[in-house]
Amino acid sequence: MTMNATALIAEDEPLLAAALQAELAHAWPQLQIVATVGHGAAAVQQALALRPQLLFLDIRMPGQSGLEAAAELADEWPEGTPFPVIVFVTAYDQYALQAFEAQAVDYLLKPVLPERLARTVQRVQGLLAQRGNTPDSTAPDTALEHTMNQLRALLAPAAHAPGAEPLRVIQASVGSLIRLIPVDEVVVFEAADKYVRVLTRDAEVLIRTPLKDLLPQLDASVFWQVHRGTVVRADAIHSVHRDEAGKLSLRLRERPEHWPVSRLYAQRFRAM
Repeated sequence: MTMNATALIAEDEPLLAAALQAELAHAWPQLQIVATVGHGAAAVQQALALRPQLLFLDIRMPGQSGLEAAAELADEWPEGTPFPVIVFVTAYDQYALQAFEAQAVDYLLKPVLPERLARTVQRVQGLLAQRGNTPDSTAPDTALEHTMNQLRALLAPAAHAPGAEPLRVIQASVGSLIRLIPVDEVVVFEAADKYVRVLTRDAEVLIRTPLKDLLPQLDASVFWQVHRGTVVRADAIHSVHRDEAGKLSLRLRERPEHWPVSRLYAQRFRAM
């Protein structure tokens, strides 16, 4: 099959990016590489600006990982535009590969082998051809929802080790003190630059533990992730509001702020 398409490569090692582009030129001469970027934030920015049909995302990049970039794109992608096919590129990682296989996610191992790339190209071409034969009213939503289901599974925190207890107390440096905050009093964890804001009904502290490291220590039935950088106590949610553009936000019983709900996690909030 020969078909024209556009692609973006996100890879922080220039030699590997050049090698992938060269292999793609052989495997798919009609493919136009519209941008090559070196970190996750640039991948998001350029993908939203150029809207390629295919993304090659390195899993480990400075700043955002390939998975985190894909999650942000899923949230920010414009309505009515087909979501790109995503192929993750990774060094050998047994757990990542098992996760990709379980979710039927396309991936390439570094260094990219021509035979493996040829199979990926064939599959991607088939997916793009299938979209081209699907009515425009359904193709974008179907592609995006499929990708979001995969991303939700890939981004889900690791399960507790057998017998491990959920986190009970947050320890935060406040000046010369270490303040102990029972997790039962926390209503929001919010990522903020290199810190995580820990909010209770009437207080706020900063901790250095990344949100992705906190999540596996929290009871998933008690704390719900509602955005890439926001986790809230489920029983603190008062109501969910939908604006004219269809975006959701939360109001909590014990805090005055409104908290946006990303498209990736909006499926949590459906009327019973």
